[in-house]
Amino acid sequence: MDKELLPKSHFHFIGVGGIGMSAIAMGLIKKGYSVSGSDLVKNDETNKLELLGAVIFTSQKQENIEYVTSKFNNKLINFVVSSAIKPENEELNYCRKKNLIIKHRSEILAILMQSYNSLAVAGSHGKTSTSTFLSTLLELCTHNSSSITGGIIPIYNSNCHLENTKFLVAEVDESDGTINKYKSDIGIINNIDFDHCDHFSDLDEVLSSFKDFASNSKKLLLNYDCEITRNNFHSDNTWSITSKNNVAYAIIPTEINKSYTIGKYYENGNLINNLNIPIPGLHNLSNITASIAASRMIGVDFIEIKKNIKYLKLPKKRFEFRGEINERYLYDDYAHHPNEIKATIKLGRLFIKENRNNDLRKSRLIAIFQPHRYSRVKQFFKEIAEELSKADIIYVTSIYGAGEKNENQINSKIITNLIYKQNKNVNYIDNYHEITKNFYELTKKGDLILNMGAGDCHNLWSMLNTTKN
Repeated sequence: MDKELLPKSHFHFIGVGGIGMSAIAMGLIKKGYSVSGSDLVKNDETNKLELLGAVIFTSQKQENIEYVTSKFNNKLINFVVSSAIKPENEELNYCRKKNLIIKHRSEILAILMQSYNSLAVAGSHGKTSTSTFLSTLLELCTHNSSSITGGIIPIYNSNCHLENTKFLVAEVDESDGTINKYKSDIGIINNIDFDHCDHFSDLDEVLSSFKDFASNSKKLLLNYDCEITRNNFHSDNTWSITSKNNVAYAIIPTEINKSYTIGKYYENGNLINNLNIPIPGLHNLSNITASIAASRMIGVDFIEIKKNIKYLKLPKKRFEFRGEINERYLYDDYAHHPNEIKATIKLGRLFIKENRNNDLRKSRLIAIFQPHRYSRVKQFFKEIAEELSKADIIYVTSIYGAGEKNENQINSKIITNLIYKQNKNVNYIDNYHEITKNFYELTKKGDLILNMGAGDCHNLWSMLNTTKN
């Protein structure tokens, strides 16, 4: 075992409330290590960690580090950061000044993966959904699988389920270039797209990081439908939802509606069986095909997969139905990249199309969008505007900076002005308090509302209910 994970180790997470950081912190507690962490706000994840015995600080100050070093002075203390932690962070600064051991979250996850047969899920889009589907199938089919992901998996109601199992599903992140740290038994690449402009300057750099990941994977499972993946990697294990030819695994859809997808499942071009999948959307079908393919690669019986596929659910914030409020139907989605917005709006249209057979003949598709990061808006504002303009009504809020400095003085009006050229039904609304206050003027009965973004936009549902009550 790596010396950093000796039984006498303690781990302090700077920024422990993040969905990825909290999963690793929880995994270490389940492995028997002592854990502490700091974050500026409490959330569900910090509350869960506290219940498991972690020491949680709601500030990020030098005194926290002094407390940890004195309380756990009989242990080797590792201070864990993610790339979201800025160099000027007071805790991090103090750790550097005192020459304390600082580890990146990717190093800890990579070490945890070493003691399992690990299936690492990578890709520009769909990682969390694929990890969720794969975790669910392996849990139900093998009862011998653990998971560490960047989302809440319904079957565990957690982003971490780490036990003494044979398999581990790990969602691995390419956003900061640390993807080269992970060694896996099966490396899954969903797709490759240019994103994370705060770290990468072009697609070639993104591609290079995925090539490092591929070289560290004993076996590679690739999406044949993604042109970049298909043209830059080679593997005997590929999947498709558009063709059964030249691929090892395929599901060709025969019916898609808002409740389920029916498709023919093939292996090496041979029809195996029909599948009835309780998840809508072509992008989700691709992620599910990847999950089935990975399960088959480790020897899961197809009969078991077919039996358990009915239990698949999307992770939270992935076209998640939050509820109905005065005959308005609100869905949350994590979409923040143009291709994700495109898939989410397409799925919204599918829902409305079916509703027109019922009482919601006048349904409008309303997109509420919170742009994420100044660097992403600067790079993709044209593409974001293009995809958002396909909704009937669009409300764009101020940019969620995620800690970035707004060096180019970018704002959301760059998006709304472009949308206006294609769709006049667009408005800039500064914040979600304004949306909540004017909700019934901005919407009408029968509307399907897509609330999209990767920031704090998903508080809208609770804000609306607070106002209502």
